[in-house]
Amino acid sequence: MNEVKVIEVKSRQQMNDFISIPSDVYRGNGQYVPDLEGDVPKLFDPKSNSALDFSDIQPFVAYRDNIPVGRIVGIVNRKANDCWHTHNVRFSMIEFVDDLAVSKALIAAVEDWGSQRGMDTIQGPMGITDFDKEGMLVEDFDMIGSVNTIYNPDYYPRHMEALGFQKEVDWLQVHIQIPREVPAKYARVAQYAREQIGLRVVKLTSRQLCKEGYGQRVFELLNESYKSIFGFSPLSSLQVDEFLHKYLPVVDLQLIPVVLNDKNEVVGVAITMGSLSHPMQKAHGRMFPFGWFHLLKALKWHREDNAEMLLIAIRPDYQGLGVNAMFFDDLIPIYNQYGFRWAETGPQLENNVRELSQWKPLKPEYVKRRRCYTRKIKQ
Repeated sequence: MNEVKVIEVKSRQQMNDFISIPSDVYRGNGQYVPDLEGDVPKLFDPKSNSALDFSDIQPFVAYRDNIPVGRIVGIVNRKANDCWHTHNVRFSMIEFVDDLAVSKALIAAVEDWGSQRGMDTIQGPMGITDFDKEGMLVEDFDMIGSVNTIYNPDYYPRHMEALGFQKEVDWLQVHIQIPREVPAKYARVAQYAREQIGLRVVKLTSRQLCKEGYGQRVFELLNESYKSIFGFSPLSSLQVDEFLHKYLPVVDLQLIPVVLNDKNEVVGVAITMGSLSHPMQKAHGRMFPFGWFHLLKALKWHREDNAEMLLIAIRPDYQGLGVNAMFFDDLIPIYNQYGFRWAETGPQLENNVRELSQWKPLKPEYVKRRRCYTRKIKQ
């Protein structure tokens, strides 16, 4: 069998090969949800991705007999390394056929690239920021993926273990059935937070988010709330502007409750949305010729039966004061109005007991364990 060759992506054809690999790996897989192919090159363009101001990034493609058989991205997030006092190179967007020679060659390429930049440890899958996809799926491969999380075949973790990687952290996702009524505990605590603490839920408009500064204030809250979370590095104002420009046109602001205190300070936000998993599958990762229709249909006319609860952030001095209950008190009636029957959270660290415990009144099911792997770079 011919040797696997891994090269740095530099040409348009090589980028096309990089983009095309998942379609081969996941052919016939009904759980995989593709990315929008047009968004992939923008990740590597400084004009489109301001995170490259503080990060080095390099995509690679593995070939055998001139046929693409795998891909990977190397990332050095200098801001995160400074914050956590580490010398980590991250790997991301890894995809490969079930051949250990391919996965080994991909990892070796990132290790060598990172070593040249002074890194001594490799970890992943992780993106540049905590809002990128992270964590390799290690359980529940029979459950459909989402547009915001990694889905991968069940042989990927076996390859990581065979290559000497160890668990660094695990995330879990929470699956809940939407109750017809707000649980009494949430309603009671939410009422207390309104009457005794002076908190209120608002739904911000696009103008408020972009023109009146609330978008920056929401992300300042995220930076403050997430600063001690594994691997996190704060978002810059330029990154915030990019997020707002990219996602505001497609999100339903009725599904994003923001909690303000009596000084109009943002003290909590929950970012949720209707699922786009099936529409993205129907679009096959392309907006044209008809992908836009499937997405628009799901967003505006015929919603899926589930919601994705992407994240919750609460200012540290307001944690434990009923903000979570206010989110549920607000969202559960809206979810019922929209016809959502169940919801799934984004990945939550398994050791974040406070975050995981907030779901208990909803009788949660913990699913989709995913893992960040690590190993020292062999010198």
